[in-house]
Amino acid sequence: MVARSTIPAGDFRTSYAADTTIFPTRTSRNFAIAGAILLCFAPQVFSEYWLSVSIQIGIFAIAALGLNILVGFTGQISIGQAGFFLLGAFTSAYINNAYAIPVFFAIPLAGVITALVGLVFGLPAARLKGLYLVIATLAAQYILLDFFSRAEWFSGGSVPASANPFSIFGYTLRGDRQYFYVVLAYVLVCYLLVTNLMRTRDGRALIAIRDHYLSAEIMGINLTKYRTLSFGLAAFFAGIAGALYAHYQLVISQEGFGIERSILFLAMIIIGGTGSIMGTLMGTAFVVLLPEAMEWLSHFLKGGAIDKALALNNNITFLREIAIGLIIIAFLMFEPDGLAHRWRQIKTYWKLYPFSH
Repeated sequence: MVARSTIPAGDFRTSYAADTTIFPTRTSRNFAIAGAILLCFAPQVFSEYWLSVSIQIGIFAIAALGLNILVGFTGQISIGQAGFFLLGAFTSAYINNAYAIPVFFAIPLAGVITALVGLVFGLPAARLKGLYLVIATLAAQYILLDFFSRAEWFSGGSVPASANPFSIFGYTLRGDRQYFYVVLAYVLVCYLLVTNLMRTRDGRALIAIRDHYLSAEIMGINLTKYRTLSFGLAAFFAGIAGALYAHYQLVISQEGFGIERSILFLAMIIIGGTGSIMGTLMGTAFVVLLPEAMEWLSHFLKGGAIDKALALNNNITFLREIAIGLIIIAFLMFEPDGLAHRWRQIKTYWKLYPFSH
């Protein structure tokens, strides 16, 4: 008899651990490690301007990650993320200035305090859905903004509050080139935490609620508990991001953190892909870089025929808001799974090439 050797074909996963692994292949793991190492050299390569843009991407990506836990993984909706972002910024600055708690400890502590506030707002919102939930989160946004404008002891009121630069063990990190490493460390830790959270029992419960909350309840999942928990987690990461933003800008104000900022956070996860951790980072980079593209377009069209025909007075940067709205509509119509889905399709195409059909 001739011994036959069988060659496995396809993608075989014989255990739950293999199915929920962070890196499906060794190549993907190596690329992720190499990418993180290359980012460590960014301060030596990037200009001050692009370092500032990169820091903003990292900070806003953490806040968008928290919102994606709520919207993408739990199926809830929130347009109050900017309020919790600002709460984390004011809280970190306040406890650092008032109680002399080092910034290194003030940032995670601000995240915890913001999470507790998020749980308070999450309790009534956990029993709502649809339009009622949108109104509830909008109310949370305005309640927080009104509190900031009145609590001068906490936020300075109409006067912007000040925050100290990041320091650790008596060493102060100043400038974008040093602060870039702080933001990079927080981004890596936060994204690893959420990635592993979705592999746990609690993470699977959140996804079950998103997919079909009635079936999840029949299986014994406490809907109120996990919906409230998702609000707390979303607020926690918003607080962390806000604290990082405060100690980066060194001055905190309510300006620019109204409902439009919350919508921008929502746009980040819609464009990147709801329910995708990698898509969150991609969507954040897309939204942050969009104004840069608008600025480039403004200079390109300056004084041209389009500029004169539309009477834009050599300035079309206001098209940023219009562009974001149109892009959100386009993604909802033609690519509802976002940039993450498109990236997976591209990888699959080249993996199976030339038999990609």
